[in-house]
Amino acid sequence: MRAATSSIPVVFVSVADPLGQGFVPSLARPGGNITGFSAEEASMGGKWLELLKELAPRVTRIAIIYNPETAPYAPMFFPAMQAAAPKMAVALSISPVHSPADIERAVVGIGRESGGGLIVVPDSFIFGQRRQVTALAAQHGLPAIYPLEIFIPEGGLIAYGIERVDMFHRAADYVDRILRGTSPTELPVQQPTKFELAINLKTAKSLDLSVPPSMLLSADEVIE
Repeated sequence: MRAATSSIPVVFVSVADPLGQGFVPSLARPGGNITGFSAEEASMGGKWLELLKELAPRVTRIAIIYNPETAPYAPMFFPAMQAAAPKMAVALSISPVHSPADIERAVVGIGRESGGGLIVVPDSFIFGQRRQVTALAAQHGLPAIYPLEIFIPEGGLIAYGIERVDMFHRAADYVDRILRGTSPTELPVQQPTKFELAINLKTAKSLDLSVPPSMLLSADEVIE
């Protein structure tokens, strides 16, 4: 769309890293016909690690899986994870995957480690393989955290991520303002403001994990 027009206004939703991916030169001042809403926040990397460690204190080694072809922005989360890992006495291993077979190798590999755990970053490929990922995590007794609540009904342990419906609601306001005459250059790219936490108590029980009361109270969705 950017290549097709430099005059027709474009409002994007669910772009992971609009600055890093080159859609806008600045978040505060997009400077052209394109603006919208960023779907991810780099600091979430540290939050995933913190939540997983809080729920599963015995975890000491964590594999991070993503497909570089469908989630080229994934490295944006790594600095926050790497900064938090030493404080939590956790070793991280970044495991790129390109196929279901790669996913199986990565999960089986960390499953063989004492104190193993799993972090799944936002990735459309892995979203499509969520049943395989959650089944493998269960099979190998791995505490795992996911970026979307859609993993939880499939047996995922815990999910923390952007409330994506909220972004579409906010995007409608931008479209309305543009149709009323506001230039996209006057509308900054907005970062996520709402997040959701989901927990599967049945999965926690199967892993012999006790969910802290504070985590239950802050959860937006709990599956029993």
